[in-house]
This record gives sequence, structure tokens and C-alpha cells, in this order.
Amino acid sequence: MSEGRLDGVEALLEEARLMAWMPSPAERLRLREAAGLSRAQVAAAVGVGRQTVANWESGETDPQPPGRGRYLKLLKGLAEIHPAPAPAAPAPVAESGTPYAPAEPTTPQALPSAAELPATAFRPDGLVVQGAPEPCIRCGVVTPFKATDGRSLHPGAMCQPSLGTPSAAIAPPVTQAPAPAAPAHPSPVLSPVPARVSSRPQRRAQSSARAQAETNTLITGAVHEELERAEGDADAALQALVKRAIPDVMRLFEETRATARYQYTAYPSLPDILHKPSKREPDQIWEARPNFHHPHYSLKAPGDIRVTALDANAAYLSALKCWLPIGKLEHHLGDDGVDAKRSGVHLITPAPWHHPHLPDPLGDREEPGALWITDATLRLLLRLSGPKYGLIDAPTVHESWTSGATENFLDALRKVLAAARDTALAQDDSITEGYVKAMYSKFISTMGESIHNREIQRPDWMHIIHSQAYANLWGKAYKAHQAGLEVIAMMGTDELHVTGDWRQVFAEGRGLAQMKIKRGDAKASGEYTVGQVAR
Repeated sequence: MSEGRLDGVEALLEEARLMAWMPSPAERLRLREAAGLSRAQVAAAVGVGRQTVANWESGETDPQPPGRGRYLKLLKGLAEIHPAPAPAAPAPVAESGTPYAPAEPTTPQALPSAAELPATAFRPDGLVVQGAPEPCIRCGVVTPFKATDGRSLHPGAMCQPSLGTPSAAIAPPVTQAPAPAAPAHPSPVLSPVPARVSSRPQRRAQSSARAQAETNTLITGAVHEELERAEGDADAALQALVKRAIPDVMRLFEETRATARYQYTAYPSLPDILHKPSKREPDQIWEARPNFHHPHYSLKAPGDIRVTALDANAAYLSALKCWLPIGKLEHHLGDDGVDAKRSGVHLITPAPWHHPHLPDPLGDREEPGALWITDATLRLLLRLSGPKYGLIDAPTVHESWTSGATENFLDALRKVLAAARDTALAQDDSITEGYVKAMYSKFISTMGESIHNREIQRPDWMHIIHSQAYANLWGKAYKAHQAGLEVIAMMGTDELHVTGDWRQVFAEGRGLAQMKIKRGDAKASGEYTVGQVAR
């Protein structure tokens, strides 16, 4: 047998040994936390995403290649450094089944005062309250007796010190006729409180603080790193940052989920309507992209009606605040899948739109009939059919693919990117501004069926976020119309052309909630005039 084949056999045997040794999900979590490592650190070391490590630690999935071998080697090394604590020896049991301690006490240790622990609880008849046997909060020995706060606690004279110092013998409980109630006097504390593992909220707070520190430095650190490599060349640094935007934003996404209370499905099985027939053909989802031009105005007609082309800032970044399905999509017939707490895609037949002076919320469709839309578009249609607007009849929903959803899934990521963008604008830092824009735009555009992002495949999210951006722009158009402005055009995610004093309606600036004049566009460069067409 050649040396190369022998090495291959040894590698297979080593992996088989690690697979046979694979610890439980709880032990995987314990080992990482014992070493003080974050999920992001483990993910970077083994070559997977932070969410993958979270899934391995929760037991949702077992480690799989290609990261499995490196992950198990890491766990094996951590187990040698931080071995599992030996299980506590069970307390001796008398024939009656009652735990007891040795009869002869030894020299007592320095003990805390009784005020440091709750007292043992007593019933009105003077007997100690009993319940389900659990470890005593003083000594760790299982006991049925309870403290005043409901936790398990020996009466003071019966408690066995946690450092191995025995207490007096415990007599089995004596049953007797109820005696008159007497005031309870808690026994003196005879043992120190054992060290307790931090609670889940405490661990979550520590993890949140660590994640916040990492996310605050990730963006600025990357910018400084590329500027140093480019020796101060701003254009070269920005070009390098744009190239690394996808892995960087995925790391940032994982870090913002450090304190998440639930797991999401990164690679769900998808219905055919969400799969592209080919690379050049789209799937069946209609995002309601607008291309509206007011039928009563024309750029070619002579006139002096002044129009301002406005630009909505960072439209896709704002659209990260939307209802996203977090699990595998499930099929529903009729309107059974329509629910405020669910999201996905829906096959609908829309009602006619009878308002030519306003953009159609479904965009400019070329073919009538039923179509698949996203949850963001459906929510907009349902709002417009409600009593507040009364602009359209509710659509008919034929079927849906939906999952339980949340509106805040990407909100932490949105806030981090928005804060970095605000800081960059305040400091006139075009490099960081361009880097942040590349991160959120590429994050959205590659979360579908893309070869550029292997960590997530959620085309339903991509369509919903796009549709949310269009719905947000429709809301701005309606706000302008309600204020007496004429909506001349609405296109894409961020372009809105209006007549009149738009500054009375929208705040001017480059912030997320502001609008600015659109410049540098040959078709819409700031302000222009249109003519009115005969009606």
C-alpha cells in the first residue's frame, strides 16, 4: 500500500474516532462557553457560519462536512482543557428512603449569616413544608424540604455542608397529630452557598454586550484595514471593501443574532414558484416594481408646470424592517395562510385599480389575471382596502406558501448599518458610506439563488424586501398626494417626481427618513417642467 493511501486510511480512521466520540449538543455548548469563545470565533475557525454553529449547539442539526472534522477536533481539544465536572455523589439513603447525613460533625467552616439565605418554610402546624425532591440550595443534597421562596432547602440542623463537613444525623420525619401553630424560628445557616452557574438572562446579556462590541468595531476595523493596505488610496480601499462586502455583512448578520431567541432556516426546501427555471429566467414572484407616469402630464407637451425629482435615501436599508418568514414555508389553500403573524408568498387575483392619478400598488402589469405576490405587497393591498383608505377592494387569495414570521428579524442588522451610515455622513466619510451601501445591497441581492453567497438561500426574503421598498415608496407618493402635491412619476425603489412645495411634506436631507433632490440623472435632473395633456 502506498504512503498516500495509508495517510488517507489514517485520516478516515481519525474522523471515525471523532464521530464516535461526538458530544451531545449541550456538551458542545458547555465546551465553547467554558473556553470563553464566541460562536463567531468558532465559526471562523472551522469555516462555517455562526448560525451553523448555533444549530449544532441546539441540536437542530448535527455537524456535517466540510466543517465537521475541524469542529470535532476543536471540541476534542477543549474537552481536554475543560473536562466535564464529575457528577455529585448521591446522598446515603436510609431504609425509609429518607436522605441522611453522617452522625458525627467535624470542625465547622467559616459560615455566612442566616440573613444571606432564605429561611426554611413552615406550615401552620409547625412542620416543615415538603414538595418534589430537589437539590438543596445550601449543600446540593436532594431534599423534599422547601425554603420560603419555594426552592429546596434543608432545615438548618439537617443541612450537610457543601465542602464535605457532615452535620448532625437526620431523623426521619415524624407523623403526629397537628399541633397548635407556633412561630417559626429559622435554624442557623451551617454551610456556605455553593457557586451557581449564571442564569440564561445573564448569559444572554453577556453575549449581547460582546456582540455589540464586535459589531461596533467590525465596520470601522475593515475600513482602516483596507486603507492601510491601499496606503491611503481611497478609491482602491473602497474597491477592496466592496469586494469583501458579502462575507463581511454575513459575519455582521450572524453577530447581530447573538442574542436571538429562535433559530431560522437558512436553506429551506422551496416550492417551484421560488425556483428559477434557468439562470436567465426569473421565478414566478411579482414584486410590484413601479414604473408610473401620470397620464395627464407629458415631458413633450409645452408647459411650465415645475416638477421636482426626489430621491428616497437608502430604500433597501429601510426595507429590512419587514415581516419575514423564519421557518420552512408551508402550503395553504384559500386565505388560510393569510395571518398577521405569518409571511411568505400568495397567489391572488387583485381587484381593479380605479385611481389613474396615483400609482397602482401592484406596479405596471402587462398581463391580467392571478399572480404570485409577496407578503409585503399583500399587506399593502389589504391596508388600502380597509376603512382608513378605501381605495380598492380586497384581493382574492387562492393559495399561499407561508411560515411563522417576525417584523424584527433583520432589525438589529438594519440599526447597525444605519448607525454606521449616519456616522459616515456626519464625518463626510465616503469610503464607509460606500462600504455600508455595498453590504446591505449585496446582502439582499445574494440571499436568493446566488453563487456569491453560500451561507443562505432565501429567495422569498429577497422578494419580500424588494416589495417592501416599493411599498414604502408608494406610501411616500400617497403622503404627497394627500398634502396636495401632484405625483408625476414614481419609478423603482427610490424615485418620486412631484409638483408643488415638497419641503412642506418631506424633511430634506440624507437620513433614512428624509428625501433629497435627485441629481445626475439625464431623465430627471433636479427640477424640470412638464406640460399638461388635454383630459
